[in-house]
Amino acid sequence: MSMRAMTITEDHRLELAELPEPVPAPGEVLVDVVAAGVNRADVAQTAGQYPPPPGASELPGLEVSGRRRDTGEEVVALLAGGGYAEVVAVPEGQLLPVPEGVDLVEAAGVVEVAATVVSNLVLEAGLAEGETVLIHGGTGGIGTVAIQLARHLGARVLTTVGSDEAIPTVRELGADRAWNRRTTDLLEAVRETGGADVILDVVGGPTLGGNVRMLREHGRLVIIGTLGGASGELPIGLLMGRRGRVIGTTLRSRPTEGKREILEATRALAWPLFSAGELRIPIHARLPLEQAAEAHAILHEGGHLGKVILEVEESAGGHRRGRHRSGR
Repeated sequence: MSMRAMTITEDHRLELAELPEPVPAPGEVLVDVVAAGVNRADVAQTAGQYPPPPGASELPGLEVSGRRRDTGEEVVALLAGGGYAEVVAVPEGQLLPVPEGVDLVEAAGVVEVAATVVSNLVLEAGLAEGETVLIHGGTGGIGTVAIQLARHLGARVLTTVGSDEAIPTVRELGADRAWNRRTTDLLEAVRETGGADVILDVVGGPTLGGNVRMLREHGRLVIIGTLGGASGELPIGLLMGRRGRVIGTTLRSRPTEGKREILEATRALAWPLFSAGELRIPIHARLPLEQAAEAHAILHEGGHLGKVILEVEESAGGHRRGRHRSGR
């Protein structure tokens, strides 16, 4: 059988194509995709800057919501690639049930950011009640979840945004302090608050030295992205003097067993909060699969709040569910 999917052309464009459905390997199940979450890793892969791990699908897409073909159960799936398609083959350990009370389409934007935040703030950095965390990029998908989850853990939350207008939004999500990174001396501002025990950084290279200078004693800097560059200068003496740690992690390239353990922790910590309405992921836009390039343009431009979702499943009449786009 064939399926619709978005492929990446040799000149780095997204193109709709008809492809054979994937064949599940031992331990994998097929999921009929309802929607796919859009992530910066997809944008980087399309640009030729972030190839999939060996053996993974060449198609973009790291998370989907849909229905298991064998049981019909509504699930979300964490992928190493392949999500921009009508069908995916997923190791069973990389599936979770859709959180109770979460819309199936919007659930496509839940699992990657929730797993990223739990794995990095909780499992890697060990963020504890009463500590201070600085979250770079508070309006993105990861930022919005990180603010809320850190608040739930009892941390004091600092964050950066790209405009003055975004400050009230992240304050509503639970940030204690927020600054416009374009107009603020962030190093001075964070130092005035007493520094940070944990910093969650998606920028990378150029922020490395400043991040270390903002750490408290025994602070942990967790680098999960390189939007600003892949290299920077590390003030080693200062890091040693503060007995700090720099932690670099990725989620995509981990083996299935590692992802399964992260998903178990994510389900235990985040799923009850989603179901209770105490954790939410703002949806900036819902677009049809064939408009994936526009979805990528939104992430490339920045300034969006929360997640962008691609609607994949077609209704019986050949149309997708009602779609919306928030004001920008």
